[in-house]
Amino acid sequence: MLKGIPDILSPALLKALDEMGHGDELVIADGNFPSRSVGKNAVVIRADGHGVPELLDAVLRLVPLDTYTPKPVALMKVVPGDDCPTPAIWQEYEKILNKHEPSHHEVEYTERFAFYERAKNAYLIIATSEKAIYANILLKKGVIK
Repeated sequence: MLKGIPDILSPALLKALDEMGHGDELVIADGNFPSRSVGKNAVVIRADGHGVPELLDAVLRLVPLDTYTPKPVALMKVVPGDDCPTPAIWQEYEKILNKHEPSHHEVEYTERFAFYERAKNAYLIIATSEKAIYANILLKKGVIK
């Protein structure tokens, strides 16, 4: 056992986070995200039974955001015409981002298929059981100082 490591982070997930370098990206995906098909070239780790906010909080305890990128966070835009208000879960993300990266966590809102394309190049995809829609979040890893 290790001290100070959030219990939600499995050994496999800790290993993948440790292997990531500066500028590598990771996706914390909701339950509807096509993790396996999009992540053919990525490390895909299942976090069944967990939601995105709790994993986001745990990951940001260990992984800094890239300060050399103007927008180190990306969310999937609501598809035009979709009968969905602004996802409430995004407010939870804002609180978590403010907690861990208060001075640098600007968000890029990315069209659905552009988000999938970007996710294809991610180093890591964490597949959760999150039920909220438009709950996928992409993070660009920064430098550990």
